[in-house]
Amino acid sequence: MEQKIQMGNQNVQSSAPKDEDEIDILEILGLLLKHKLFLGICIFLGCIAGFLAANWMHPQYTSDALLQIDVKGNKAGRAMGEMGALLDVASPAEAEIELLKSRMVLNFVVNQEHLCFKASPIGALDRLLHREGRMDLENLYIPTIARAEKWMAEVVGENEIAVISPDGRKLVQGPVGEILSAPYGGDTLVILVKRLLATPGQKFMISQIEPLDAVRALIKQLQVSEKGKQTGIIGVSYTSKYPDKAASILNTIANVYLRQNVEMRSAEAEKTLEFLEEQLPGVKAKLDTAEKALADYRHKIGSVDMGGETRAHLEKVSTLEKEILELEQQREQATRLFKEEHPSVQTIVKQQDRLRSELSKLRGSAAKMPLTQQEVLRLQEEVAVNNAQYTAMLNNIQQLRVVRAGEVGTVRIVDYAQIERKPSKPNKKLIFVGCVGGFFLLGALLIYLLQMTRRGVRSSLEIERETGISVYAKIPKAENAILSKRNKGKNTKPLVEEDPEAPASESLRSLYTAIEFAVTDMHVMMVTGMVPGVGKSFVSKNVSALFAGSGKKTLLIDADMRRGVVYSHRKQGLGDVLEGRCSLDNAVADSITKNLYVIGAGKTNVAPSELLRGDTFKNFLEEAKSKFDIVVVDTPPLELVTDSELIYPVVDFALFVLHYGRHSMDQIKESMMKLDRCCEGKPRAFVMNHCEHEGHGYGYGYGYYGGYGYYGKYGYYNKDKKKK
Repeated sequence: MEQKIQMGNQNVQSSAPKDEDEIDILEILGLLLKHKLFLGICIFLGCIAGFLAANWMHPQYTSDALLQIDVKGNKAGRAMGEMGALLDVASPAEAEIELLKSRMVLNFVVNQEHLCFKASPIGALDRLLHREGRMDLENLYIPTIARAEKWMAEVVGENEIAVISPDGRKLVQGPVGEILSAPYGGDTLVILVKRLLATPGQKFMISQIEPLDAVRALIKQLQVSEKGKQTGIIGVSYTSKYPDKAASILNTIANVYLRQNVEMRSAEAEKTLEFLEEQLPGVKAKLDTAEKALADYRHKIGSVDMGGETRAHLEKVSTLEKEILELEQQREQATRLFKEEHPSVQTIVKQQDRLRSELSKLRGSAAKMPLTQQEVLRLQEEVAVNNAQYTAMLNNIQQLRVVRAGEVGTVRIVDYAQIERKPSKPNKKLIFVGCVGGFFLLGALLIYLLQMTRRGVRSSLEIERETGISVYAKIPKAENAILSKRNKGKNTKPLVEEDPEAPASESLRSLYTAIEFAVTDMHVMMVTGMVPGVGKSFVSKNVSALFAGSGKKTLLIDADMRRGVVYSHRKQGLGDVLEGRCSLDNAVADSITKNLYVIGAGKTNVAPSELLRGDTFKNFLEEAKSKFDIVVVDTPPLELVTDSELIYPVVDFALFVLHYGRHSMDQIKESMMKLDRCCEGKPRAFVMNHCEHEGHGYGYGYGYYGGYGYYGKYGYYNKDKKKK
């Protein structure tokens, strides 16, 4: 008999066990399909959350403007030649972007657009239904002592508001467009509403923030970037829940930045002009002195004959003096921007040294002329040099005055911001789909995590390999009538009779066939489980019904005298028989199933384990064997009480019911070792109950020869049921 039981292990094909931490796509789909109701609830909640989130968010409108940076300088600067080049120092786009986002620009914008004052509508329902009003503040001063508290403005009529203090008092009331003031806390509250679009009863939370905080908030919402690479085109965008506000803020930023750019360049020209105008009187005085000295000398000595060589010498000296003077002006301007060691300054100095060397040679050659010619030549050179310096300075002053009057800066506004009609965000469809998908993924994750926490064994091959005991069948989930109605006192049909085409019924028949084939000389069989809830009573009743259906007179005994579930219409049961209060015949009751008889748990006044010790229970089974062909004993859970250990030695075969995915391999081995201490070598087998759909197969009805699978799903029986 033991050899036949071990045949089951040899006939099962060996395959590598699946890691419990691994899961394939089909298993995931089957797991999700099993919990489709929970996923449906998650999707429904996701739809609600998506609808609320999409409608809760304010529509945002994005306006943009386009600026151009003249990286080569303006026309006025180029018209001034070398001096204009000194004034016209172009800034790269990165520097202009930082200037555009600087507090120097945005402070003016905050003040002009009144960004320090906020009026936020109150009301969750109004926000959800997009019925919020709008209040634009032009001026607001909240006393410093109460600036951190909550102030509200309520619309009390058409174009009329009332300010409510933090203590709930109506502090001041008046029309829109007028300055309203009221004393509070030793100071004065001042408010001026520029625009009001709201219905009476609408409330607004009003607040005054510091200018620096308003500037920082504006910087965060401002998007500035260069279009392309080194194009000098800067794009500026701003997002607000009011489209006209977004366009107004952007245009103000562009205008303020343009004005400051022009003022900065005009200020540079102004500084240079002031310097030249300060030097002009001194240069004019030198010219007048030189002209007077020349005239006085001519009057003193009369006319002097100047030869062609002398005139050429004079003109060359005058030219060199003029060039040296121009280089000196360039050096002075360059030192305002650069240090003396800068290459630009050093280049000018070298040019001056070269010209001075040439001038020194010319003056040395003039020493050979007559004294009168030398003196006249010297005086004429001085007049020519001072006159050239004075003329050049007048020209530069005139050019700088033109620059100051007509400076346009290096920035040009290409496109002003326009009022957008369509919101740029939120994308309601994307938010809705995202919430639904998020809740679905969250539900799937919870299901998967719950599944991963179930570290119990799910593979029959693993059980057989680790314990050496065969798994006769894998029974899928089914409505256990015995367990569900045990407290209602009703007699129910076994599943194999009530629904013979169900997958669980097919697996039970596979179990019955495996038992018949493996154990030939069997009269008493016990059915037990490790813990409550595994379905041992369900298995014992259905297996008993199958034995009875094959023509064998079968007796089902409920040996769980603490918590019996097998129905019997007699009051006496096993406890009464073992205590001697009634006989076996008086405790046996018939059932709905033909050839199937039952004995209930009965009542006992002593511990059930005491009744099962000794020969009393053994003699009871001998008597039952003489009157019935098959005796099936439904025992208590193995891990809770010792009743099953006392019953195990006196039966012919033991069937252990395991719950799919609940028991660990160590628990199973420990239970088998506990039984081996009572009686080693007793024929036994496993059956897995409550099996679930698996990705690699249905997992239903795999017994000694393999399983029937889920063929009842495809048969004619389901069609007939649908018709009914």
